[in-house]
Amino acid sequence: MKIIGIAGCYKRDGITKQMLDQVLANVGPENEVEQVFLLDYEIYPESPELAKLVEKLKQADVWVLAAPTYWGALSGVMKNFLDCLRQLTLRFDENGDPHPLEPFLHKHYLLLTNCYTKTWENMFTGTTDAALRTMDKVMTTLGLIKAGEAVQTNTYFLTTLSAKKQVELSHLGQKAGTLQRKDDQTVKRYIELFFIVAVMAFITMLIQTGVLHLLGQTLGFWNNYISFVVIFFILLSITLHFFTVVKHKRK
Repeated sequence: MKIIGIAGCYKRDGITKQMLDQVLANVGPENEVEQVFLLDYEIYPESPELAKLVEKLKQADVWVLAAPTYWGALSGVMKNFLDCLRQLTLRFDENGDPHPLEPFLHKHYLLLTNCYTKTWENMFTGTTDAALRTMDKVMTTLGLIKAGEAVQTNTYFLTTLSAKKQVELSHLGQKAGTLQRKDDQTVKRYIELFFIVAVMAFITMLIQTGVLHLLGQTLGFWNNYISFVVIFFILLSITLHFFTVVKHKRK
């Protein structure tokens, strides 16, 4: 299996590059590893070097994207690369809607980012979320499957990764080395959805029963049904928002 690491950063010895190196160093000797430092390439629409990078992506089974978070968003180096990928990696229909191409379907990807923001601040504000969401949007549109992510906070005075972070990234690398190119997420998604619905329905019934008990009232069928739907919808919306938007590593 081939794993490609893409460094969308400015420093070859900075924290972003160290994170990527740590992951790639632990994917296992049985895997082929290649690393791309984006600043080594002239990347713009229709550039020959961009076309070469796309060919590398086609050959790789797992992509590891590493880029710092600047100003609460994805670094310009990585963003420029992802912007320029569009015409070479997607098919657009007559309405301008993008569709993934076969060479990229069901590959896997991992994301790495970091920021100056303090750990506790990132936990509450999600400074790194925007960078991760941007990369997620591109990768999922291309048809790739997410396999994990890692975040390093408080990097202003940091020159080397902590032992704890190195262990976390090593485990991520080991995971990357065992991934198979197949859509193994469908059953998992249905199972997750079933349990989300089951739990939300149970909580809704508890809330509805508790409120009615406190009020000492009994509702008719339609009022009971309407109140159940409203409570269920609110709870499900909050849950889905958490899993689809908020759920990113923040430390």
